[in-house]
Amino acid sequence: MSLNVDLYCADCIRVLDSMGEQSVDLIFGSPPYEDMRSYDCEFCLVGQDWVDWMVSVTLSSLKVCRGLVAFVVDGRTRDFRWSATPALLMADLHRAGVRLRRPAIYHRHGMCGSGGPDWLRNDYEFIVCCAGAGRLPWSDTRAMGKKSYSNVNGKACENTNDGKRRNARTGKRLSRKRTVSISNPGNVISCYAKDTNYGNEAPFRKHLADFFICSFCPTGGVALDPFCGSGTTCVSAVSNGRNTIGIDCRMDQISITKNRLLCAYPDNIEINVH
Repeated sequence: MSLNVDLYCADCIRVLDSMGEQSVDLIFGSPPYEDMRSYDCEFCLVGQDWVDWMVSVTLSSLKVCRGLVAFVVDGRTRDFRWSATPALLMADLHRAGVRLRRPAIYHRHGMCGSGGPDWLRNDYEFIVCCAGAGRLPWSDTRAMGKKSYSNVNGKACENTNDGKRRNARTGKRLSRKRTVSISNPGNVISCYAKDTNYGNEAPFRKHLADFFICSFCPTGGVALDPFCGSGTTCVSAVSNGRNTIGIDCRMDQISITKNRLLCAYPDNIEINVH
């Protein structure tokens, strides 16, 4: 059975607003970081203008997605001052009533040059995560975990407290523990920052996309990247047995994504360019 790939050369909000509600399982991507790069499309939103735009992108994404919406974001530092746009974005989403999850951290290895004579090199970026009310419709939080070791029969203990069971005498919450062979990997995702750029200015590692796709998009589901660039999220989705949608405002990036997919998976995908 072939997997379906839809690629759109268009503004991401316009495409998202044209899609059916709750029609995809996961939205994951990384928008431009303010005006750090022009991307040859005159993108130059900074400060609160960038935050307002990302709030609109996130709200449109939440209408389309029945699962997790996650964006890798960072601010810029100029004249010894950080713009704090990731924090401002989370604050504005919270005030808008969006249900935020605790942000994950993208821990980047192999970065050089960042930092300066009076401050530290930046080794991480925020991953802003949000979803609808209640439990996610699908998740596998140990999909990217590692083998666990502990003193309990060689397995780790996992707290399964649901917050409802309480001691009848003290009123304190009771927890139930179970042993697991694969641990929950936690919310700090470490990998090398640089990958083959495939003609994109700011690629991220496939492992980062793999982490979210395997953890929060079911096999055969749909993963969407509103800023697909050279297609790393789309490649990750197909390699892990998921359908995918990629959006980018530049046709050369759509072409790169299409060519990457056709070279890697020539026989089991159907690509539609819109």
